[in-house]
Amino acid sequence: MDTALLQEKNDPMGKAIADYFATGKAGKLRVFSSQFDEDEIPVKHLFRTFRDMAKLEQTALKLAQGKILDCGAGSGCHALELQQMGKEVDAIDISPLSVEVMLKRGVVSAAQADLFNMAAVQEYDTVLMLMNGSGIIGKLENMEKFFMKMKQILRPGGVVFMDSSDLKYLFEDEDGSYVINLAGDYYGEVDFRMQYKQVKGNAFDWLYIDFQTLSLYASKFGFKAELIEEGKHYDYLAALRML
Repeated sequence: MDTALLQEKNDPMGKAIADYFATGKAGKLRVFSSQFDEDEIPVKHLFRTFRDMAKLEQTALKLAQGKILDCGAGSGCHALELQQMGKEVDAIDISPLSVEVMLKRGVVSAAQADLFNMAAVQEYDTVLMLMNGSGIIGKLENMEKFFMKMKQILRPGGVVFMDSSDLKYLFEDEDGSYVINLAGDYYGEVDFRMQYKQVKGNAFDWLYIDFQTLSLYASKFGFKAELIEEGKHYDYLAALRML
């Protein structure tokens, strides 16, 4: 799991966010993977308002209660909307440039931090992991470490709202069956690397997890997974509560 704090020299998404904030435009934020063709993240999308968010995101923001931790907060779009709702939120990101932009945009509490190395104190009622937030976990082998961290930082009765996608659709055959190599790595484990202009990021692991697998791991480590809502394309929002 590579969740180390970034420096500006290897922070392509942060640089793209900073450019867009400063000028209202940005170049291509390119995304590479050994498993997929080159893709691009529309930087403007990282600055969306509540009206432009996916329904799963809107639902999670409405359900978030008490003291909230927004993980991988990016430009701060979720944190800003939560503040508008009168809710208390701490926003964290491993990107120094993203944190700088969040503060300039008016996020009250934003810090460069790695979720897995935060102080082990029960402080939050809600943890938000949105925009395929399960990705932060990296690989299935890190699930135990993730749930142990949630036990440390969640107050009694606390909840994690996490969205993810089931990538099985990528393996669908013409007859509607799925051709997945069960002997190989889990099909939702993906490697990515980003580049913005001349700023190249390090490769990192990203986890897309189907709800059934998430439920099994949650149960194993003392949590219950609840399917809150399903999206239009194999995506879903889940609530994870301690038993």
